[in-house]
Formats: sequence, C-alpha cells, structure tokens
Amino acid sequence: MTERALGRRAWGRVDQVFDAAFGSAANPLRHLGALGFLCFWVLVASGVYLYVVIDTSVEGAHASIDQLSAMPWWGGGWLRSVHRFAADAFMVLMGVHLLREWVHGRFRGFRRFSWQTGVPLIVFGFVCAIGGFWLNWDALGLYSAQATAEWFDALPWLAAPLARNFLTVEAVSDRLFSLFVFVHLGVPLLMLFGLWFHIQRITRAAVWPPRRLALGLLALFVGLAIVSPVVSHGPAQVDRMPAGLRLDWLLLFMHPLAEATSNAAVWAFATLGLLGLLVLPYLPRPQRAPRLAVAQVDADHCNGCRRCFEDCPYAAVTMVPHPNRRVGRELAVVHADLCAACGICAGACPSSTPFRRASELVTGIDMPDLTVHALRERLRQGLARLRAAGVARPIVAFCCEQGVAAHEVQAADVLALDLLCTGMLAPSFVNYALRDGAAGVLVSGCCEGGCEFRLGQRLADERLRRAREPHLQVDVPPQRLATAWAPAGQPQSVLAELQAFRQRLQALAPPESPESSSLESVHV
Repeated sequence: MTERALGRRAWGRVDQVFDAAFGSAANPLRHLGALGFLCFWVLVASGVYLYVVIDTSVEGAHASIDQLSAMPWWGGGWLRSVHRFAADAFMVLMGVHLLREWVHGRFRGFRRFSWQTGVPLIVFGFVCAIGGFWLNWDALGLYSAQATAEWFDALPWLAAPLARNFLTVEAVSDRLFSLFVFVHLGVPLLMLFGLWFHIQRITRAAVWPPRRLALGLLALFVGLAIVSPVVSHGPAQVDRMPAGLRLDWLLLFMHPLAEATSNAAVWAFATLGLLGLLVLPYLPRPQRAPRLAVAQVDADHCNGCRRCFEDCPYAAVTMVPHPNRRVGRELAVVHADLCAACGICAGACPSSTPFRRASELVTGIDMPDLTVHALRERLRQGLARLRAAGVARPIVAFCCEQGVAAHEVQAADVLALDLLCTGMLAPSFVNYALRDGAAGVLVSGCCEGGCEFRLGQRLADERLRRAREPHLQVDVPPQRLATAWAPAGQPQSVLAELQAFRQRLQALAPPESPESSSLESVHV
C-alpha cells in the first residue's frame, strides 16, 4: 500500500470520528472551503467596523484600539478579538483544506485549475494577516514590521534597505502608516478576486457551510472573545528593543523561524514550498491509474435541454448552437480537460431515461466506459440469471465505485452493479429493474456531503425523491426502493440497510414476472 493510500485510510478514520460527532452532512472536514469563506466574510464585516472606529495614524492607532477593546460588547468591544480569531481560523482551515485535497490526490487533471488558483491565496492570507498586526502599532506590531523589513532586505536586488524606516522615531510617519493600511485593506480585494477565480470551474460551489456549522463557528469566536480577549502590548517604541512578546504562532511563525535559521533560509523555504505546490499537478503519479474516457455527446440525440450543463460538477459541459441550425436549439459540448468521467451528465440526460423496449438505448450524452445501454444489458442479464437460479425475490443494488462497491454487498439474492458515480444512475433504471422482475431496488453511494465528485450523491437523491429532473416516475411503489449512503470502507451500514430492506420486501406480494408486467412502454 502506498503512502498516499495510507494517508487516505487515516483520513477516512478521522472522517468517521467527525461523522459520528456531527453527522456526515455537517462534518466540518467536508466543508473546509465553505467554513473558510465564512471566516473571510467575518473578517470583512468586522474589519469594516474596526476601520471606521479606529485612528489609522502613528500617534493614534494604539490608543484607539485600546479604547475600542475597553468598550462594552454592544459597542464593538469584542469585535477586535473576533477579528483576530477569525484570521487564525481562516489560516487553519486553509491549511487543513490544502492537506485534505493533497491526501486525496485532488490536484491533477480537471482539478488542477482549482489547486493552482488556490496557491496564491496562501500568500494573500499571510500578507493580510501580518499587515493587520502593523496597524495596531504596539510592540508586537513594531517587531513584526521590523522583522518583515529585514526579511525583504535579504533580497539582493533591493536598492535601499527597508529596515532603515524603523531606525528612528522620525522615520515612522503617517505616510508609512498609510502603506500599512493599504497592505491590510488592499490585499483582501485581491484575495476576494482570487477566491472568485478559485471556484470558477466548480458549479454550485458551497460558499456557505450548513447553518449549524456556521452558527457554531460564530459562537466559538464570540466565546473565545469573552473568555480570552485579545490584548495589545504596550505602544510601539522604535528606540527600544521589544521583549516578552506574545506571538500569534499561526500568523507570525515566519519571524521566529527567520531568527532560528536565517532570512535567506525562510525565503528558500517559502519559494520552494509555493513552487512545489504549483508544479505538483504535473509530477508523475507513483501508480498511474488508467484515465477513464470522457463523456461523449451524440448530436443526433441531444435536444439541448441543458440538464447536463446544469448538473456537471466541474463545468466541463458548455452549450453551443446545434449544427442542425434550428432556432433556439443547442448542443452540449464536453471539454475533455475538465471532464471528471463521473457520468453525472448521463444520469441527467432525458434520453437516458426512455421507457421503451428498444433494441439499444442511445442517449444524448453518455460514458464510453459504461454506457446506458451496457448498464441496461447488465441489469437484464443479471436478473435473468437470478431467476434461472430460482431466486424468487431478487434485489438490485446500484453501488458507487467511489463508496461501498458492488462486491461488498453482493449476495445470493442480490444483483449488485457498480456505477462510476451514483449520480450517473437514470431514475428509469428503478423501473427497468422492477419491470424485469426485481422485488426491490437499493441505491447506494457516498455519504451525504462526501461525494468524490461533489454533487453525485445529492443529485441522485433529489432525482429519486422527485425533487429534480429527470425524476423517479410516480408509479414506482415507495416500499420497493431504498437508499443507503455511506463512505468507502464502511459497508456495515449498507449491509444493515440491505437486510432491513430484504425483510420489508418479504412482507410484500411477490413481484410480477417480466412477462406479465403491466408497465406501459412510454417514450420520453
């Protein structure tokens, strides 16, 4: 087993612990990006208030912030602390988010754009955070400004040393302080643009976490502000060496690191680290898996309904004028470098859900590795084998390759079929299974919020609940359909649901034979 596989397994165990504590839908590890966005907007909202009430000058900055901290909570006395804790949380969430994506290998191929546009956000985050300490202009802010200036002075091409701006009291003027204000307030605008760019190739990007997670994080910030409020050091004194500083090690770790090594070493560490993250998607894989064929569009069967365009998780499908030149008619086009080969688009295509007894199912968009017709044949032939073996109440289980796989739920009375993603399952396959003699259908996939392709589990669930087109037909008896959502490596919950489903089916009348099925043949 490779180190990456061991890492994914270890992370899976951590996910299990958080799933048990919060539920899979509200597991904070599955919403790191959204929680980071929340922290960013907390920083923006609190920062606007702080900028309005504090004095942004060398002489008045420290006194105005001390005065703000002494104000009652309803006057904003706690906002300074919330601002700091949100900054710490933002950097932690960004780091854990990066680590999680790396462990799961989500930085190559169709994910490369999001990975590489996320790397500059690390720089923006630290620049904003460090600049915030300067605005306070206490002993810690002075130390940080001096250490940063000395760090830049290590670059050989600077004409004049920056550290001289802090040698005398006269050198530190309001003009220099205006630069601090620009750094702390101007760079967040670049970060906002960077965050927008970061999610451009992600459809339905989750920029807000679940409500209870959001409220919990806000309550944590307020609670920390009450229990352990942020307190300033003494005013900055350029002619004195600061001592006994209370460092924020999350945001200012580079300063003591430079003291322990050298400014040149920190430059090398930062430069090589960022370059390494940028080139990581281009490095050879330890064990290169075969690339699945991307989705293919059949122009003769694409009616331009835009459902594949709307449901694609990575914006790999765009719409262009249809070559038949009919007014208002469009054609789906798949961009191979963005396609995740998940098949969600095939499950969204209305021509993937025909209730007809055609010799071959041809759809507007399909997966060459597992076409809708091939899946239909596997279903028909598998149920025929079970009937020939004397199984009176066969169960069809559609399973996700990314979650609990088919071989983990296979049984004597179960026909388990793997899907590239549960989202590629057209709801009509439930009708097909029942029409071919299945007693019931179990649909299994990744846990809620844990889909490998982001939206597969959610879209499949909405289609089966008739909340999204194409939806499950109303003539499907609800007691003959069950769902089980569980992450990979945890088949126990799926097997438990399968056993309960089997017992429920025993109480129902036996399914009709395929020959006597009364389901009408309807063309959609």
